[in-house]
Amino acid sequence: MADTIRPRDAGELRQAVEWVLAEGLTLDVRGRGSKLALGRPMRCDAVLDLSGLSGVVDYAPEELVVTLRAGTPLEEIEALLAQRNQMLAFEPPDFGPLLGLESGQGTLVGAVMGNLAGPRRVSGGAARDHLLGFSGVNGRGEAFKSGGRVMKNVTGYDLSKLVAGSWGTLAVLDEVSVKVLPAPDQTSTLLLRGLADDTAVRAMCTAMGSPHDVSGAAHLGDRTALRIEGVAPSVEARIKGLRELLAPIGAELEELGTLESRAFWRDVRDVVPLRAGANDVIWKISCPPTEGPEVVKRIKAERHGAEAFYDWSGGLVWLALPASADADHVLVRAALGTSGGHATLIRAPEAVRAGVPVFQPLSPALAALAARVKESFDPQGLFNPGRMA
Repeated sequence: MADTIRPRDAGELRQAVEWVLAEGLTLDVRGRGSKLALGRPMRCDAVLDLSGLSGVVDYAPEELVVTLRAGTPLEEIEALLAQRNQMLAFEPPDFGPLLGLESGQGTLVGAVMGNLAGPRRVSGGAARDHLLGFSGVNGRGEAFKSGGRVMKNVTGYDLSKLVAGSWGTLAVLDEVSVKVLPAPDQTSTLLLRGLADDTAVRAMCTAMGSPHDVSGAAHLGDRTALRIEGVAPSVEARIKGLRELLAPIGAELEELGTLESRAFWRDVRDVVPLRAGANDVIWKISCPPTEGPEVVKRIKAERHGAEAFYDWSGGLVWLALPASADADHVLVRAALGTSGGHATLIRAPEAVRAGVPVFQPLSPALAALAARVKESFDPQGLFNPGRMA
């Protein structure tokens, strides 16, 4: 079993990386371990456990900024923000139950390193769009900082956009600053019943292109959901406008109030509506919204038992497939055609993840660029080696 290193502050973190670098070892970098089953399996010499780097460094509600240490649980941050009626606008999902764990185990930094976002991604942006700055250690043992604790910061390169989505393969972060936003006073969800996938996607795209400021659009089986948030008079007016806009579709309409809506969209965020069996493999497919139904149609034509639902106005497809030795990765990626989309294997047994590309294979040009970036940050391959291979 690999040794575990638990730094208690930024100084000990840097010392740990320097020691590993000098010894020629590799590190399995983790916050609280909630996403270990996501990515290619790793064989590392030691575990770098960041759970000891926990706590809020600074919270300025009036500035809409919170700064925290890397091992701080996401639930702790959300509870703190709720006290001031604020929120993380990108709705970081909780994949714990999806990956066979209890809920509430993840960290905010883990969500940022995966660039994970929930239904509000279509209106509020991805995790990387909310990361203001960070400090950490690169694979050369050098401590460095990027960005800051303010909403506008133009000092140096914006490395925040680079580390978000790197899955801990470029640097180890010890502290991050993220922007927060006021939580909406009221939430309402308009449900359209009985639409086929392609009709539902057209309805969602129409709603997203309207002036009604839709903050969530998902299609789950026979339900197509559109979320409106804000102060009560505005929500009521925009829901009325959506009803009028979508009336020609002829669908049965239903409306969820604030409490029901919040529970509904939390489930969408955490992929609860996906009717996946315990042994099913799960894919996350990103593509142009109008391409989603055709992608799913191609897969279902070849694979009996496939289940799917759509988020991000159809641009995100959650797909469950019966277990197979190769997770049907050739079929799934071939179904993308020339759409320019990509597919990530979110859940599969370790043996399957070891044998297939978990992340979308890069073009030769992008692969070369990624290799140069990795060389700049971590030339010896210390951090999470092979996870994104």
